[in-house]
Amino acid sequence: MSTIFKFLRFKLVFTIIYLIYYIFIFPIIILAIIFIRAFIKKKIDIGLGPEPMINNVYHKKALTAYGYSCETFVNNVYFITSEFDYRSDLAFYSKIPIVKKFRATFLFLRSIARYKCLYVYFNGGPLMTDFFLSKLESKLYKLSGTKIVVMPYGGDVYNMFNCNNLQLKHAMAADYPQYHKSNQKVQTQIMRWSNAADLVISGCDWVDYMHHWDKLMIAHFSIDLERFENLRELNPIKREFTNEKPLRILHAPNHKTIKGTSYIQQAIDELSAEGYPVELVFLQKRPNHEIIEEISKADIVADQLVIGWYAMFALESMALAKPVICYLREDLINLYLFAGLLQCREEIPFLNSDVFNFKQLLKDVLDGKIDLTISSRKSFEYVSKYHSIQYIGKIFDEVNQKIGVIGSLQTTDSN
Repeated sequence: MSTIFKFLRFKLVFTIIYLIYYIFIFPIIILAIIFIRAFIKKKIDIGLGPEPMINNVYHKKALTAYGYSCETFVNNVYFITSEFDYRSDLAFYSKIPIVKKFRATFLFLRSIARYKCLYVYFNGGPLMTDFFLSKLESKLYKLSGTKIVVMPYGGDVYNMFNCNNLQLKHAMAADYPQYHKSNQKVQTQIMRWSNAADLVISGCDWVDYMHHWDKLMIAHFSIDLERFENLRELNPIKREFTNEKPLRILHAPNHKTIKGTSYIQQAIDELSAEGYPVELVFLQKRPNHEIIEEISKADIVADQLVIGWYAMFALESMALAKPVICYLREDLINLYLFAGLLQCREEIPFLNSDVFNFKQLLKDVLDGKIDLTISSRKSFEYVSKYHSIQYIGKIFDEVNQKIGVIGSLQTTDSN
């Protein structure tokens, strides 16, 4: 009985606090939005955030290349990278005990005062952590006159109600046993931001979970190829694999079941037991610069065997001209061919493998039936064609022009 009483008391206190918040703070937010819209001139064309994704760092470069002033902003950072322009966790108001509780609100108000357009993900902007205001955030941005481009990154749209990939559904249950409790929330935020956004981008396997998109891309990820020049070997020498110099396979999963890690480990253990010269380098929760260093040392990169498409880890590997093992679903390949986003099947560089044929694929590599030098060349050609700063920047430029956002730095030779 005492436990129930404590819970009810907590709920009552929680409700009272938020009633006070809405009665006194919410009107101030509305007045601030009206004041900013009427009197503040926005200085930056595009704001990218607040998720601390390395994608945003590259997206900024892509947009800047086409004449847009851009700024990345985050609430906080992960272990992957901290290369962001503005961090609210380091701002002066984050140092004041009472004020820092409203950090998300400050970042939201800063975003509408500073950016003409926001590129956000489906879990929302700075107010995503506020229980009540997160539900109103898209409308508040509309009120502020801020343009919104929304796109997925993965977990923000993974609604298992609409997942037809049964292996992925099982893997999600294994890696995230509580994730099913978020399905309704994810479905709601997809609807909310799809309806509120000025333009919706989709791609990858995200198309399974989305009911609408204005722009379809193979994947919206871009990558700065110049960043990898010093570590890239464009013409690797074909070599024999020996016990002294085994086939070095890099695998760096952030979600082990979803990436098929156990099958990768099992296949390599079995091949080793059979006398094949093979070595697995396994990395997890490492900074991006360490991952890049290890990719450069690998003979081949094992990305994922379950999801059905590729993302940033594969792009970084291809930018270093490495062969990549990755499972690509046939229906998704057909979609991107049908949409005219892929020219032909032959240009796809991936060594396509699911959990069932991974061991045989490695065997073919070790037996010399697959030439990794050819795969290396195709990897770099593909990433240069479909994910360079210039290619993704051109698409983003078209997106911005469609919604009426003109780059303040654009010149006649921007394109």
